[in-house]
Amino acid sequence: MTKFFILFLISLFSLTGYSQNPPSHERFDQLLKKHVTNAGDVNYKGFIKDTTALNAYLDLLSKNPPNEKTWSKSEQMAYWINAYNAFTIKLITRYYPIKSIKDIGSRIQIPFVNTPWDIKFITIGKEKMDLNNIEHGKLRKQFDDPRIHMALVCASKSCPLLLNEAYQAGKLEEQLNRQTKAFLSDSFRNRISANSAQISSIFNWYSMDFNKNGGSVRDFINKYAQTKIKSDAKITYLEYDWGLNEQ
Repeated sequence: MTKFFILFLISLFSLTGYSQNPPSHERFDQLLKKHVTNAGDVNYKGFIKDTTALNAYLDLLSKNPPNEKTWSKSEQMAYWINAYNAFTIKLITRYYPIKSIKDIGSRIQIPFVNTPWDIKFITIGKEKMDLNNIEHGKLRKQFDDPRIHMALVCASKSCPLLLNEAYQAGKLEEQLNRQTKAFLSDSFRNRISANSAQISSIFNWYSMDFNKNGGSVRDFINKYAQTKIKSDAKITYLEYDWGLNEQ
């Protein structure tokens, strides 16, 4: 009876397209260590040379979609963050050389698709997706954690630095905290003082994520930044640099 039940479960997971256990992110971790500097600069030419390895990792993600019943929250979050960053790299290498991810928008000739974030070039299980689906439909919708905005990297200079290691469920909390603190302490992306703050446009675009549960953008910054913003400090937003984050 037990044997038949196990076979039934295996068959069920196969039919639904969900993986019982998360895939390893080791291959992506190796690629990031090889082609991304500590400063977050990306060697896209290097990723192009390692296309086989990158494709193998993306294929692994495609064949092992998250299972909300058996995967932990951290396992699901790590999966989707890695998927967003890895597929973004793939998108850039497909159109490289370019000066900005936005340049892809002028090259695509797909009806009703106007931006690179709307190109459905991603397959997860049996579902065709775009980068917006991952960011808004998965991460922002399913997880109430604004730190994801410090982990997702859209290949632009004003984005948070691309971490040169894969996100892992076992250390996800530490990685998200580290990325958030690094982002806020980076004077190119945020210029924070007690009396005034020029901060990333990310905080403006996604203000609703930081304002949940009675909090505010100011509260979020003061939780993670070394310099705390006074309650009467003026907050403005920096112009976003969409230049490619390459070496």
